[in-house]
Amino acid sequence: MSGFPEIVRRLPEAEAPFRGITLRLLQGPTACATFVEATQDSEVAEHSHGAQWGIVVAGELVLTIGGKTRVLRPGEEYLVPAGVPHSATLKAGVRVIDFFDDPNRYRPRKS
Repeated sequence: MSGFPEIVRRLPEAEAPFRGITLRLLQGPTACATFVEATQDSEVAEHSHGAQWGIVVAGELVLTIGGKTRVLRPGEEYLVPAGVPHSATLKAGVRVIDFFDDPNRYRPRKS
């Protein structure tokens, strides 16, 4: 069961290639946000895209941005500048809110 409240769980699930990770998607004309929850320990391989800001809501996130690794816990924020390579390890139970400056970074999952 999701740790996010019903108002978040009603958002559409995003198409995402990550195993054990659920993303709920909120899109606007200039940006999008995802409410991320890992049901198992999961890895996100190194990649880059437009700017991303995030905050850990629960659990633990290990994030490497531009070669520097940080362990983030509830209440801690991060900023990934546009084009900077980054990767992550999401521990089971972690919940994160991510904000992307690209409204089409993720798309709703097709039924």
